[in-house]
Amino acid sequence: MLELKHLRTIVAITEYGSLVLAAEKLFLTQSALSHQLKEIESRLGVSLFIRKSRPVRLTAAGERLLETARSVLPIMTSTERDMQRFAGGEAGRLHIAIECHSCFDWLMPAINQYRNHWKDVEVDLSTAFNFVPLPALQKGRLDVVITSEPKPLNGIHYEPLFRFEILLAVANTHPLTQLERVPATALRNETLITYPVDQERLDIFTQFLRPADVEPLAIRTAELTLMMVQLVASGRGVCALPNWALAPYLQGGHISALSLGETGLFSTLYLAVREEQLDTPYVREFINIAKETCFQNLEGINVVATLH
Repeated sequence: MLELKHLRTIVAITEYGSLVLAAEKLFLTQSALSHQLKEIESRLGVSLFIRKSRPVRLTAAGERLLETARSVLPIMTSTERDMQRFAGGEAGRLHIAIECHSCFDWLMPAINQYRNHWKDVEVDLSTAFNFVPLPALQKGRLDVVITSEPKPLNGIHYEPLFRFEILLAVANTHPLTQLERVPATALRNETLITYPVDQERLDIFTQFLRPADVEPLAIRTAELTLMMVQLVASGRGVCALPNWALAPYLQGGHISALSLGETGLFSTLYLAVREEQLDTPYVREFINIAKETCFQNLEGINVVATLH
């Protein structure tokens, strides 16, 4: 008999085009995924994939099973979420603060999907431009904080969402486009455009410029990613943003982006909650939906291990 995990395996292999990527997304080893695929084909008595094809291609039997999987899995996911609500803890408050100011593109779809299943949970969203949210989370004034700066606070759990690279965005005609990688010293003559937050909360300063004892020529702030990109495109300065936040502007050819330093500047985004609420159904479900939505909507992000 087929199980839901088998249907998820077929969908993952098809969507990602290879066993390696599918295994990563399903949090399995490649060996375990291969074994599971053989198990499915053995139970059904048919081959589901054309061997040695790149990317992986389905047989006619595989196409039929994929059709079923795409019909059944959303129904089962919805049913499981409804069962969680019936099990209790379906009502409550979810006040969310964002330290990652480029997160709206994937977070708003996550919140919309969440509200469809948890109608009795009060959801509120704010940006952390003018306050430090993690102490507020610890005191119970907030319920979720999205941050790239996990602090060792008592009673706070950090759930990793994904790892990403921070790139330097420059105008297409900027001289820095001639470099393969940008050293910190190259920013001494640049106006650096940032969000209006303390420099201690920006990796470009704490992880890149300060270790090299470098100060940019000038600093200019803008509250929206779009505003920052427009300033960069018009030659008013440069900015450091996540690769996934820059992706649509790079695809449109509006700006160029470069890696910072010899090995690149990387960061991890976390979803912080109080440990006492971690197993509350409506909180756990928000974590699950947030993770799903990240990988559905963002390019260039990677899975990371759980941080305790």
